[in-house]
Order: sequence, then structure tokens, then C-alpha cells
Amino acid sequence: MAAPKKGRGPSGGHGRPGRALALILIAMVALAGGMFLSGHTTPRLGIDLAGGTSITLEAQNQPGKPNAINQTNMDTAVGIIERRVNGLGVSEAEVQTQGSKNIIVNIPKGTNSKQAQEQVGTTAQLYFRPVLTVQASGPAEPTPSGSATPSGNATPKPGESAEGGDKAKDEDKPKGEEATGSEATPSASATTQGRAVTGALTKDDPTPGASDKPKPSDSPEATPSADPATAKLQEEFAKLDCTDPKQRTEAGQNAKPTDSIVACGSNVPGSYEKYVLGPAEVSGSDVDDAKGAIEQQTGEWIVSMEFTSAGAKKFQTITGRLAQQQPPMNQFAIVLDGEVVSAPSVRTALSKNAQISGSFDQQSAEDLGNILSYGALPLTFEEVSVTTVTAALGSEQLKGGLIAGAIGLALVVIYLVVYYRGLAFIALLSLVVSGVLTYTIMALLGPAIGFALNLPAVCGAIVAIGITADSFIVYFERVRDEIREGRTLRPAIERAWPRARRTILVSDFVSFLAAAVLFIVTVGKVQGFAFTLGLTTLLDVVVVFLFTKPLMTLMGRTKFFSKGGPWSGLDPKRLGAQPPLRRSRRVNAPTEPKEA
Repeated sequence: MAAPKKGRGPSGGHGRPGRALALILIAMVALAGGMFLSGHTTPRLGIDLAGGTSITLEAQNQPGKPNAINQTNMDTAVGIIERRVNGLGVSEAEVQTQGSKNIIVNIPKGTNSKQAQEQVGTTAQLYFRPVLTVQASGPAEPTPSGSATPSGNATPKPGESAEGGDKAKDEDKPKGEEATGSEATPSASATTQGRAVTGALTKDDPTPGASDKPKPSDSPEATPSADPATAKLQEEFAKLDCTDPKQRTEAGQNAKPTDSIVACGSNVPGSYEKYVLGPAEVSGSDVDDAKGAIEQQTGEWIVSMEFTSAGAKKFQTITGRLAQQQPPMNQFAIVLDGEVVSAPSVRTALSKNAQISGSFDQQSAEDLGNILSYGALPLTFEEVSVTTVTAALGSEQLKGGLIAGAIGLALVVIYLVVYYRGLAFIALLSLVVSGVLTYTIMALLGPAIGFALNLPAVCGAIVAIGITADSFIVYFERVRDEIREGRTLRPAIERAWPRARRTILVSDFVSFLAAAVLFIVTVGKVQGFAFTLGLTTLLDVVVVFLFTKPLMTLMGRTKFFSKGGPWSGLDPKRLGAQPPLRRSRRVNAPTEPKEA
């Protein structure tokens, strides 16, 4: 007769259920404590629930670059757009690809959505181009500022022109800080805004106020003699009316970096200038960093730029050449999406570091610095759609999702109470534990990894109620099967666990695998559904192993459940149980000795 095995504890850890319950209780307290200590007591809500703006961008094919739209360039564009949006102070923006050509940008409420949309929608490549000709633009017959005499710069609008306005300040500057450009007129002191700026750049404002009194030369074709623009460019320049939004958009479209182009710009709201620009000599990718800052000596807002090593060489070459030219050909235009965002003049050759000064306020300086830092995208994009969800609509959708979840939970509770009676108490406690764990983890994942609870994620949480309840049902039915076979409750609980455990693990593995695949192959809001489904599936395993099974073991020791009353849900009579299996000793009947 084989001796019984010793030293083997009961499977499933049911020998000491208190330890498992204490462990999950400690985990709940730790998560809840971390949530309150961090100050994030509610999950971070997505755009569709909290309100905000969603922008869809579509990559466009570029002339001569049929294979430009690829995963590498799309990922690079996502990173640049994300940095650009976050540069506005939007710390919770979401930028992600959708399919092979689209980028989705979600900007939460509380952000200047118009400003963010302008930054995101401005997605073409950034170039530095030399200015060949510039003049005020409008429906009336304009006069070219490119042929204006230097004396025209003596009467600019206060605070708007890069030339003048601060002449008196120049007297306080030492001679060693003055610009060294070889301009004949005006003087260096008049063209550096009265101070020597690092990089010797000033924001040249070719507004009508600075150049609307030129020498008589009223023809738009009257460009400087050094202007190499072709007859076609001169014709386009003459016809260009920058006050027309359509013409502003179409100016310079589909042009290559090596082409000379016409473009529009505006330094004063409502006032526009039109330019003839030479081929691009420096691209936005050559800018290493740029930002708006306050010049400590004067208290004015400036934009400081820092170039890469390769960009510094290019920039030194172009600025060294421009510094020898007369206005406006000593300017270089910063061109983004075919529009001139700034056109500073050059006083001396520059290299790695430079500053742009002029009529900046804080926002305009930071915006220009943001564009210079994050404007060099490897692709051009078209704004396909802009969807704005108000906070009121978002709250309505959140309310609808919560109502749907409450209805689903109520139906599950009613079913458990009607069918399982007393066992429903164990199931409800397990659902509460699962809900607490899910809520606290979601609240902590918001600031940790940027997880946002959107409407599909709420749907995933509702589906998870059924998945979690299904695990309880599998275990309860296994226990009932054991009771139907004639076993008492405590042995039935332990014998049912190995088979139920196997079924629960297989079922949750399939659910988690589906959630993982869905998360990998989809983008956008569907990922919220997949993430929530996968998270709640993992928590289901934790709750069943560390709470439901130990609690079932403890409840099996109580009189209410062990006696199998009608309201316990384990009544042998209602379950159609067989007579109890009892082992009895075999009585050996006396046998008569056989005769030999």
C-alpha cells in the first residue's frame, strides 16, 4: 500500500486564503494612495470626452520625389509636429499616424486651438531665401520699395522697422559692437536699431510706411538692376495681389528649392508685401535650435537661432554675400509654406549663432522661434479635416458612456442575483475590487504614459464587465458540477478550481491576444479600446486568483454556504445532486476452505 504524499500543500493557495486577500488589499491601498499623492484623482480624458480639436493631415506627393511618402518620413513628421505643438505649451497633445498617408493631431481643451491649428497646418518645408525685390502689395497700383532711396528708411513706423526707431540708443554702444557691413547708406548706427545684436541681424520691415515715398519709378517691373529675376517672374510679381487669400496661397506653390519664386508676407496685420526671392540656400533642417527670448540689455523680445555645423557654413556664405548688398537685397526671407514669415536684413557675415530683432512681442517671438525649430518637415501636408468637440458635447458623450456602463453592470448584477443567489455576493465584491484597480491604474497612467480615456476606451471597460463576470461564472459552474456529483461544498470548491483555472486562463489569453493585435494594427481611438480591454483582462486574472478563489474558500467554511441553503446558490436539491459519495470498508465474507 502506497504511503500518502506529505509536504504538498493544497493547490491554488487555498490553504491560506488570508494571505492572498491581504496581498490584493495592500495593492489596492498602495495604488489608491499613489493616486491621491500624485494629485491625479481622475483619469485623463480624451478629446471626444473632454473637448478639444482634432486635425487630420494628409501627406502630398512632391514633384520629383515619388517615393517621399514612406514610414520613415511619416515618423519624422510626427515627431516634428508633436514638438511644434508642445512648443506652444500643449503638454497633452496627441500626434500619431493613421494609415500610410495621414497624421492625426488631437489638441485638448484649454489650448488656443486657432494658434495650434496654424502651427500644425503650416507643414511645408522651411527655407532661407535671398530677397531680390520687395514692395507693398494691394489692389491699388503699388510702388516698389526695392528702388527706394536709403532716406526712406529714416521714417519707419515706430517699433516696426528694423532700420531706425532706436537710433538714440546707438550712442551708448561701444564702437566694437557696431555692425561691419559695407553699406554706403544709411549709417551702421541707423541700421542696427542702435545696438550691436549678436549675429548682426535686424528685422527689416518693408511696410508701406517705410517705403511708400520712393523715387519716381511707379512700374512694378522696376526692380533693382542686380535683380536676376526672369521675365516670367517679373510678370507674376506685377500681377500678384497679396491681399487676395487665394493668390497668397498659390504664390510659389510646387516650386523647387532651386527655383526663384514670388511670395507674400505680412509684418503688420492687414498690410502685405510681395517678394521676388532667389533660390533657397539654407533649409530648415540646418537650424539646430531657435527660441524667443528677452534681450537683457534692452528688454526687447528677440529670436535667437543656432545652426548645425553644416548649416553654419551655408549661413555664413549667404550672409557674407548679402551684407555687401544694398536694401532690400541685403535681406534674406524665412519662407514657410510659401509664405514669408520674416525677412531680416544682414549687416555682416554670420555663422553658427544669430539673433533677429525688431517689432516682436512675446507671442510673435515665440511663434517664429517655434517655426524655425520645428518647421523643417520631410513632407508637405494638406489639412483634410478639422473637428472641434466642445466641452459640453464631450461631457454629454461621457455621461452617455457612463449610463451605458451602469446599465450593463445592472444587467450583470440582476443575472447573478437571480441565478446564483448567495454566490452573487462573491461576484459583486470581485467586480468592486476589479473596478477599483482599473480606476486607480487608469488615473495613474494618465500622467505616467499619457493614457487618455476616450469613448472607445469606455466601451472597452464596459465589455470588460462581461469578461470578468464570465470568469466567476466558469468557477461557480465547476463548483456546482462537483456538488451535483455528490460532493460536499469544501471538497467541491477545491476540486473545481484546477479545471476552472485552466478554462479561465485560456479564455483570458485569447481576449488579451485579440486586444494586443488590435492595439498593434490600429491607430487613433481604436487603440484606446484595445488598451482598456487588454488591461482589464490582465486584472481579471489577478482578481480571480488573488480575491475570488480565496474568498470562495473562506465563504465555504461558513454555515450559510456549507449547509447548501436555498438562497446560497449551492442547494444540492435544486442542482439535482446525486447521493453523497461515501467510502466504506469492504467486509470480507467468510469463505469456506477449499478442499485440496
